[in-house]
Amino acid sequence: MNLKRRYIKSIVLLSFLFLIAGCKSSSSVSKKDHQNWTGSWASAQMLVEPNNMPPSPGLAQHTLRQIIKVSLGGKRIKLRFSNLFSDQPTVLKSVSVANVIDAPVIDPKTQKMLLFNGNSEITLEPGQEVFSDAFDFELQPGQLLAITIHYGEVSSKVSGHPGSRTTSYILEGDQNNNASFAGAVKTDHWYSITGLDICADNDEVNVVCLGNSITDGRGSGTNKQNRWTDILAARLNADKSTRHIGVLNLGIGGNCVLKGGLGPTALDRFGRDVLSQAGTKWLIILEGINDIGGIKRAEDAPIRANELIEAYKVMIEKAHSKGIKVYGCTILPFQKSFYDAPFKQEARDIVNNWIRSSKNFDAVIDFDKIMTSEIGSKTISSNLHDGDFLHPNELGYLTMGQAIDLNLFK
Repeated sequence: MNLKRRYIKSIVLLSFLFLIAGCKSSSSVSKKDHQNWTGSWASAQMLVEPNNMPPSPGLAQHTLRQIIKVSLGGKRIKLRFSNLFSDQPTVLKSVSVANVIDAPVIDPKTQKMLLFNGNSEITLEPGQEVFSDAFDFELQPGQLLAITIHYGEVSSKVSGHPGSRTTSYILEGDQNNNASFAGAVKTDHWYSITGLDICADNDEVNVVCLGNSITDGRGSGTNKQNRWTDILAARLNADKSTRHIGVLNLGIGGNCVLKGGLGPTALDRFGRDVLSQAGTKWLIILEGINDIGGIKRAEDAPIRANELIEAYKVMIEKAHSKGIKVYGCTILPFQKSFYDAPFKQEARDIVNNWIRSSKNFDAVIDFDKIMTSEIGSKTISSNLHDGDFLHPNELGYLTMGQAIDLNLFK
């Protein structure tokens, strides 16, 4: 019996050592055996619509180079890849990362090939997401990183993030070691990539931003990385007391909280996009405008508003159960937009009043007040929207990102 107990204890100890070793440098052993992983970048996954699929020559048997901007830096990282919404396997024959010189050009001296359970090739089964093996890499805060994937067979249904606001590049054949990527076909979408985590040597944590197109950055500049979440990340990094805090953008353009819209609803994706992120300490929720915009009848407005409120309560409770503080954002003004109608304004007023006064959220970020043209107005300021009276422009996103009180994260 004693031998059996010692055997079981040995197995448990070996398992624990294996888990913590994944966050240690291969060249040295850290004294902080309790180190954890923290997300530095993420993108919300959805089934890519036909008009957002990769252009010719496509992904199968070819090479895709994608550019991301991380929030936190680190010396040891791992990446996550997704085949979540696909119905066939997708093969990653080889994957590498490297610093960007001038996209799509990379610095070959920094290029690292990824492994998956010790192998350079991996088959992602339908509905599967996988992390690469951890590896050493000098990742700087706020830097651009190139992720280059040479694909084998690819599912006809592709998982990805259409609203990248960042250009990706496709070349025929195996081009993983092609530093310049000259002559590549361009597409402003991300495919297969869904996260990058760092080993949290200095107690790094992050804030997840859950939202729709206004969080995803519609109206921001392509390749400018100037969504309101990017502005927040830069401000956090510039402040000595908050530079250990990263920002994860989990927005999906056209997303709804309850039903309909594009991508899985906020309720349906909450566990994966929020609760599964490593190192999350805060959650910012800016969702609901598409639910309100989809109301068809005046009598349904108060019903939909209360359904949204109940959904917020569910998300708050789930986050709180994981020790995550939740900050609620008021819904931006949309008078004169294609969503405008008196009963929809009524629904927005009900929801915003609840967000401000209920005290269910740990704090409120009043984007409505920040972005409105004048006190009492339901119209976004004329210099802050992208021409549709709904989505912010670049100045609008700058205004939003600068208005967030950094004391919320201290």
